[in-house]
Amino acid sequence: MTENVAEGETGTVKEMSFLDHLEELRWRIVKMAVAVAITSIPCGIFWKQICNVVMLYPLSMSNPRPHLYYNSPIEGVMLSFKIAIGAGIVVAIPVVFYQIWKFVAPALFPNEKKIVLPTVIASSFAFLCGIVFCYLWLPHLFKILTSYAHGLADPMFTIGTYFNFILKLCLAFGLVFELPVIAFVCTRMGVISPTFLIKHCRIAIIIIFIVAAILTPPEPISQILMAVPLLLLYGISILVSLAAGRKR
Repeated sequence: MTENVAEGETGTVKEMSFLDHLEELRWRIVKMAVAVAITSIPCGIFWKQICNVVMLYPLSMSNPRPHLYYNSPIEGVMLSFKIAIGAGIVVAIPVVFYQIWKFVAPALFPNEKKIVLPTVIASSFAFLCGIVFCYLWLPHLFKILTSYAHGLADPMFTIGTYFNFILKLCLAFGLVFELPVIAFVCTRMGVISPTFLIKHCRIAIIIIFIVAAILTPPEPISQILMAVPLLLLYGISILVSLAAGRKR
């Protein structure tokens, strides 16, 4: 079995087998789950306040204004759990990225390990920027969606379906905003180069539209509106890769 060299907690170098990597991955996932569970507790206590902030603003430009309702006795309870966990993930995202990059760190050279902490900070910032961008863009999306059939029927959303829609879009945008950070790390590791990104630009465009179709609900407006910032992020990633390549 192939073994990799990794740096232990005491600074000594040890060899890690495939099973060791699986065990390391398991403990990283456990730590991420514990962090999300801890941050979800206060979010669950104030779930109604979070609901008022998160749920009402996206509908501020809708015409006509949709009505939110629930049609199941436990849907309101389930909504509180969804809000607590969703908000807990956002709050715990620095810990989540820290565990991810610490799992990747043994594959890096000693000089490359210095970028782990800055990468965690950049990843967290990029993820939050993606969520904020999506949240500010949602009122325009709902304005288009609710006005499309205006005069034929009044929009009525179940509160659970509506929250799932918002949560999936926000998390999806948070993830795609990681593209420049991933490009930076992969360039520093020598996996990709600016030339590689430019050469495969056409393939990347096709992949971007496929990813946008997967991460967004099955309707073309949100898919196109995600593909456009993804294309911009790909261009930024080329510039970031160019800067990282010079440093390397």
